[in-house]
Amino acid sequence: MKTKTSFFTVDFSILCLSSFLFFSSFNMIIPELPAYLTSLGGEDYKGFIIALFTLSAGLSRPFSGKLADKIGRIPVMMIGASVCFVVGMLYPLLSFVGGFLFLRFAHGFSTGFTPTGASAYVADIVPYQKRGEAMGLFSLFGSMGMAAGPAIGGWLATVLSIEAVFYVSAFTAIFSILILLKLKETLPNKQRISLSMLRLKRDEIIEKRVLLPAGIFFLCAFSFGVVLTIIPDFSTYLGIENKGLFFGVFTLSSLGIRLLAGKTSDRYGRVPVMRAASATLVFAMALIAFSESKFALLGSGILFGCAVGMYSPTTAAWVVDLSLDQFRGRALATMYIALEAGIGIGALVSGFLFANSPENFRLVFLTSSGIAGLAFVALLFVRKNRSIAIDQEVI
Repeated sequence: MKTKTSFFTVDFSILCLSSFLFFSSFNMIIPELPAYLTSLGGEDYKGFIIALFTLSAGLSRPFSGKLADKIGRIPVMMIGASVCFVVGMLYPLLSFVGGFLFLRFAHGFSTGFTPTGASAYVADIVPYQKRGEAMGLFSLFGSMGMAAGPAIGGWLATVLSIEAVFYVSAFTAIFSILILLKLKETLPNKQRISLSMLRLKRDEIIEKRVLLPAGIFFLCAFSFGVVLTIIPDFSTYLGIENKGLFFGVFTLSSLGIRLLAGKTSDRYGRVPVMRAASATLVFAMALIAFSESKFALLGSGILFGCAVGMYSPTTAAWVVDLSLDQFRGRALATMYIALEAGIGIGALVSGFLFANSPENFRLVFLTSSGIAGLAFVALLFVRKNRSIAIDQEVI
């Protein structure tokens, strides 16, 4: 058991920087992809830009979780970043619709691997008393990368070209790999990779010990899928020219609360923070539903960002609390599967309910508020077991 109380070490700092670079890399190209696909003649396939990426990320999670527990955390991180590099270099070469869609699917494997290995590494090196705070700080750097990447990519596309964006994205991913070479592997008794590791048994896909926090995460992530899908059209409906303004506001507010949420969960437990997060999410989505002006929508965005900033690092810490050391990668992969399923189903359901009809905006957001309400209600029936060193949550 870890006895130290400080987690801000050189290794942790390197991991945070690597995470920033990795998330910057694949987000750098996102704003330019719809126009690029249109230029290839694939304007009817814009919905596949995110869908294919998310699908492959979800499919790869069980494999990345198993490999993280078998061959080590660092190799899994490197696999994901290597995919980013290779795919980034290939985008300008496979410049036809079929090639682009194939690369979008392949690109998703990067996020299926690197975050799983990185989260497991963080859990290995931080003391349990600081787990929530560490997860909050670590996720902060990932979120900063997600915010910085599109801004950098948009600027590069303006002053240079979309091909330059692809190449810079690829080399940013490579740099995130190079700095990982300074890290020491934390998994004891590593195994050599073999084809047998790619055969999954039924009990290797999902870690049952973390189904409760993963389920709560799914219900919360549903709203994220709704926001990604519907907010651009809702912004236009309200007369907001910059469709990304809401996303900028909620990203900034989520950054500001992550550390506080993590530290609070370390002190008072994961469940109280998750209750506050889900309640905030219910309120935020309801406020969005009744927003009739730019300022009302942006105010709702601040609340939405606070909810995201609370539930993301707290869920990660909760999952690690409940997992066994030898299956930590699988547990975190289960959490990410829940995240991607929530976003994907939220996107599909909201698109179906909206049906390109403005009078359905309120129905979509109130439905999302109700789904978040299910998470809050479920958390009311969760109590804490303080008979063990780490605050674990049980029914």
